[in-house]
Amino acid sequence: MTLPAAGLLLVFHYVPLLGNVIAFQDYSPYVGIRDSPFIGFGNFQWLLQDQSFWDATLNTLGITTFQLVFYFPIPIALAILLDSVVRPRVRLFIQGVVYMPHFFSWVLVVTLFQQMLGGAGLVSQILRDHGYQGIDVMTDPDTFILLLTGETVWKDAGWGTIIFLAALAAINQNLYEAAAVDGAGRWRRMWHITLPGLRPVVVLLLILRLGDALNVGFEQFFIQRDAVGREAAEVLDTFVYWRTLTTGEWSYGAAAGLVKGLVGLLLILVANRVAHRFGEQGIYKRS
Repeated sequence: MTLPAAGLLLVFHYVPLLGNVIAFQDYSPYVGIRDSPFIGFGNFQWLLQDQSFWDATLNTLGITTFQLVFYFPIPIALAILLDSVVRPRVRLFIQGVVYMPHFFSWVLVVTLFQQMLGGAGLVSQILRDHGYQGIDVMTDPDTFILLLTGETVWKDAGWGTIIFLAALAAINQNLYEAAAVDGAGRWRRMWHITLPGLRPVVVLLLILRLGDALNVGFEQFFIQRDAVGREAAEVLDTFVYWRTLTTGEWSYGAAAGLVKGLVGLLLILVANRVAHRFGEQGIYKRS
């Protein structure tokens, strides 16, 4: 039964890894991988000396850090709130409402925010009707990181609660009953039972998120790049697009992608080692 899934994983994930060899070539699609000249680490030297690459990297890490602080805890808090809803029908209705934006495309999400926070949006119209000056958050590079985080929270925070709700369902309910008999209030039960029960899942997802630190998305930034400028919206994914697909520098883009993958692997290994130091299992057990 696992053969079809293993075959898809092999064909679409592991076989394409062989194409990373073009990062060490002066690759041309007209002559192919076999006949493209081998240049060693020339593309990587070019990449590391490119200031625009470092600007995109620092911008990516800044956005990742900001969202790690202000977005990552929101699905946890939302899952705890949903789990506290007693009536099942009300809980299912709220879950359906908060899950729905996940299925919207980024084009639709950005359009909705434009209608709300743009220069001619609803908020600006209300402010002008009351004698104030309108705002245009959608074109302000100084608040772009706040806009990105707000869009991400609205779109994916509800969907992110699924894993935490499953973790909450696995907590032994007898612990809550025993704590209530001993006189523990709701806050003490949450602090001493709920949060420790969620900790392994939180650590696991945090490690995976750190390993994916250089991947903050493409479509969301690509759509809004022209509105706020390259300095604010340029991340590694859009950098690779503009420097590879639009210019034909395939080897340069492959080198950038390989660097991203190696850095992500290093971050996962470091974060997993830190998790082991704090007594957590992480993504794999200690030998």
